[in-house]
Amino acid sequence: MPLEASSPCPLALKKPFTHAILGQMLTIQNLNAQYGPIPVLKNCSLHIERGEIVTLIGANGAGKSTLLATISGLLRPTRGRIVFEDKEIQGLSPSKIVSLGISHVPEGREVFSPLSVRENLELGAYTRRGKEHRRQVAEDMEYVFKLFPRLKERMNQPAGTLSGGEQQMLAIGRAFMSRPKLLLLDEPSLGLAPKLVEIILKTIQDLNAQGLTILLVEQNARKALEIAHRGYVIETGKIVLQGSSSELREDPEVKRAYLGKDYKEVSERT
Repeated sequence: MPLEASSPCPLALKKPFTHAILGQMLTIQNLNAQYGPIPVLKNCSLHIERGEIVTLIGANGAGKSTLLATISGLLRPTRGRIVFEDKEIQGLSPSKIVSLGISHVPEGREVFSPLSVRENLELGAYTRRGKEHRRQVAEDMEYVFKLFPRLKERMNQPAGTLSGGEQQMLAIGRAFMSRPKLLLLDEPSLGLAPKLVEIILKTIQDLNAQGLTILLVEQNARKALEIAHRGYVIETGKIVLQGSSSELREDPEVKRAYLGKDYKEVSERT
């Protein structure tokens, strides 16, 4: 059954993203990382201000997913600093990084297929155990169900039986259950039909409007630059370009490499 276009999060929902205060949230300095002997990230530096959507653009294999994995603690850097809210986090465990306020939605969704939708969401709140958190966790789950009504309909259904779009919604909802300050999104539109892509990207915008800071890796560079405030271009593990979304959309090399030859013509028609 197709998802309805009304699925995006309405701005009337009140998620308590009380941390949206101006200032730098994440700073990465001269970051290097590798898989075994193979270097992937090479002296990467970037920053994210509170309340921004920042997009990372690059070809397959450029290091985008590796950068997110390094921020979230899934991969330890070989050199460099990652500073989140004035605290160095490189080398911390993934669970500690989640508890500090960073949630990662990986490429491919990575839902727990045998577990129900509800159980997947409960696992997203694993750092908030104890009686004192019980009511807040229940409230946050209701918030996710308001964000994505289809998940409430599928609450007791195994996650592996959901459609690709529903699994993506579940992966995002699971990340919210930790009450993040910074959300890392890796290819949220991958494999989705155009209508579902619009729903997911609109939801990202609405959540950002409520104060959630987002680092977005997105294969559709055109769509990413439409919703992001700023962007970085990464090539073979190095940040080679940065700027506002409007600056990157007008950059000739970005147009050629990532936006397609018909980008200007399409933009003028719309």
